[in-house]
Amino acid sequence: MGGRFIKLQSDIRSKVELSPFFAKHYETILNILSFGAYIPFTKRVIEKAPFENNDSVLDLGSGSGHFACLINKKANIKKYIGIDLSDTMLKRAKERCKSIKTAIFLKGKIEETLPFNNKFEKVFISFVLHGFEQPKREKIIKNAFNALKPGGKFIILDYAERNIDKSPFIVKLLIRKAECPLAEDFIKRDLKQMLKKAGFSKFEEVFFFKGYVRLEIASKSDENNI
Repeated sequence: MGGRFIKLQSDIRSKVELSPFFAKHYETILNILSFGAYIPFTKRVIEKAPFENNDSVLDLGSGSGHFACLINKKANIKKYIGIDLSDTMLKRAKERCKSIKTAIFLKGKIEETLPFNNKFEKVFISFVLHGFEQPKREKIIKNAFNALKPGGKFIILDYAERNIDKSPFIVKLLIRKAECPLAEDFIKRDLKQMLKKAGFSKFEEVFFFKGYVRLEIASKSDENNI
């Protein structure tokens, strides 16, 4: 979220690396822009998400550690690994989560092949997938599939499919002027079909903000083998 603060560089095609200032004040800025709705919203999301005691969790684009704290507060997480590209975000996450002994934060590109196979009960990604070009989105989804154990769940928080042309003016303004340049492309696509293509099934959905934001939960079948 917050595409106008994105640091665009010639070697960063994903358009998701935040500027140092925005990364440092991420939750504060989003809470101000949402008129105080962002923090309560994230708490509601984790309440609805199926994190359970003794889960191992991989967080793709883990940011400042805000969700890591919420997830670990909800459940007794056995192992949590967060991956992010931003040094500023990683520093904040490590400071914020220093009391969580099972949390590890690593620097890396989630759109590149990751060294995890059949390791996690849950993979989580929040408002990151829409910031990538389609081939890289598909790679991230495949990384999540490979990282999950059979029966594991991929938990995605992002924009739901929507016809932006038929949306209210304020939504058009947000998506086309304030968001990541790739957000509208993501909103036009069928996320379930992307997930099915990677091997996921058994979908669950929870909608927020009148259906504009969706928590998508996709399962990796017990019959799938890595």
